[in-house]
Amino acid sequence: MRFKFKNHSIACTGKPHIVGIVNVTPDSFSDGEEYYSREKAVNHALALIAAGASIIDIGGESTRPGAEPVDAEEEIRRVLPVVCELRRKCPESVISVDTMKSEVAEKVLKAGADIINDVSALRHSQDMADIIAEHKAGVFLMHMRGTPKTMQSELRYKNLIGEINSFLTDSIKRAVGAGISRENIAVDPGIGFGKNKEQNLQILSQIEKFRENGRPIIVGPSRKKFIGQVLGGLPPEERLWGTAGAVAWLSMKKVDFLRVHDVGEIAQMLRVISEIQDHCSA
Repeated sequence: MRFKFKNHSIACTGKPHIVGIVNVTPDSFSDGEEYYSREKAVNHALALIAAGASIIDIGGESTRPGAEPVDAEEEIRRVLPVVCELRRKCPESVISVDTMKSEVAEKVLKAGADIINDVSALRHSQDMADIIAEHKAGVFLMHMRGTPKTMQSELRYKNLIGEINSFLTDSIKRAVGAGISRENIAVDPGIGFGKNKEQNLQILSQIEKFRENGRPIIVGPSRKKFIGQVLGGLPPEERLWGTAGAVAWLSMKKVDFLRVHDVGEIAQMLRVISEIQDHCSA
């Protein structure tokens, strides 16, 4: 299987690719304001690529639970200079932009971004799918109820895995109906987006069930609240090893893309796992 975007693609062979997170926001739950300036954000992105990230995911609007939305103009002001400068400094980089807004998507795709990471799965902006299709970009479709501001008030599910899969199936149909190639789509069950600790753990334990849609899977467990809860209330900056545990599990389940903050440490762990797996099959 391959995940395609514009004139390029990434092979999904059962060994995860790392998606490195670059937040250009003052209020993200984990690293708000740390990489808020263009120079800091671009340098951080370059460091993540050097450490092993296959994709850089740039976000200009916090999607933490309860986050207040920002308007498209402000989001563009935050992310567009980073996309342009990263493309200039590292032409071969694969750039994703984390946005629900079609105005933002259009600007960054014209500037050289390859993928749109839409946590609303094309539901926030009516013309988002059309813009992605026009640019032949890749898209990550994520499951979320409501909005980041309201999602943690919508935690009741009759059949958690079935409802998420149905949502993702419908999202794929919507994308393909708008002209996006199936090969340009990956799906995300939305860890931490309208789910509590037990629901997040259930999703991880049954992650293979999301292969029913026949598309690559991306998961973002990095520093999430449920990890802190499992570990007795640790804050985000102390959740690296808990994140590593979740990532190790997901790598053994052959998840295709792992969205993380701590790229260097996670890349080392995945390399060791990969070497062991290669010797098992030798």
